[in-house]
Order: sequence, then C-alpha cells, then structure tokens
Amino acid sequence: MKSLIKIVVIALVFVAVSCNKSTAPNYQFMPNMYESAGYETYGEAKFPNGIEAQLPAQGSIARGYVPFDIENSTEGYDLAKTTLEGPLDSMAVDLNRGKELYDIYCGICHGNKGNGQGNLVKREKILGIPSYDDAGRAITEGSIYHTIYYGKNAMGSYANQLNEEERWQVVSYVLKLKADLEK
Repeated sequence: MKSLIKIVVIALVFVAVSCNKSTAPNYQFMPNMYESAGYETYGEAKFPNGIEAQLPAQGSIARGYVPFDIENSTEGYDLAKTTLEGPLDSMAVDLNRGKELYDIYCGICHGNKGNGQGNLVKREKILGIPSYDDAGRAITEGSIYHTIYYGKNAMGSYANQLNEEERWQVVSYVLKLKADLEK
C-alpha cells in the first residue's frame, strides 16, 4: 500500500512538472492584468467625448513645473524688471554651469562675451543683437528672466529648454558678462 501511494505521488509530480511551460504562467490569477485591452490614442473609447487621449484636469499643474505669474506683455516686462529678484543665493550660483547653458542657448546670437557678436550675427543671419553694456540698456535679473521665459522681439522663449533653476543660472551669468563688459 505504501509503495502504491509513492507511485501515485511520483506520477502526480511527474504530470505537474511535465505540464509546466516556463515561458508563460500556467494559471493566471487575474487575466485582465496580463492581457489588457489595447486602445489606440485617438481611437474610439468609452469616455464621454469618445476619445482616448484626454486633456489634463482643469487647474492641474505638471510635476516639476512652477508657474510664472507675471504676464507676457510690456507691463509684465516692466514689472519683472523692477520687482523680480532671483531666488539663488551666492552659494547656489554656479557660474560654470551658467556659462555652459549660456554657450549652448544664448552665445550663438549674443556672443560668448555678451557683446552681441555671436556666430549668427557675424554671418549676418540675424541683425540687431545689442550688447549687454549698450547705453540705455538697463537690464536687471527680472528683465533677463522675463526675456528668457517669454522671449522678446526676434528672440523666442527658452522656457521649454531650460528649467527654472537653469534659467536663474543663465541670468547670473548674463549679469557677470554685463559687469565684465562695463569694466
């Protein structure tokens, strides 16, 4: 009798092992988790408007995004010029990082020294880039930040290329270039 039980147990183990498929699970506890229904991005869906790609909720803010409360207008520029100050203290300012970012995004037009003689100006692709030390050009932290954020005249916005901290690093470096040119 004991040998018969041993034979039955061995046979059951053999059957269980031989039916095992290592590339896929034998039993799925919740098959919907393994095999979900695929939806096309702009295909029909079971949402009220019938579109799968939905807009974000009203008033939501993307993770890591900090809203800029000053508007994109001449009044907003003047307000930023007079009131906006950088959040970086002297220990947080990294002029080497600011120089790297400036050379990548700004130097092509404004020149590596801030004198308005970048490669595109020298090749006459863009004209009228002023130097940072031009008479009557009283730039401040706020005006530089506003210009980087929204753009001004022919210069476009760099808000998507630079995050807030990087924009303030560039502002610090531009002020250093301005001080160097005024010596």
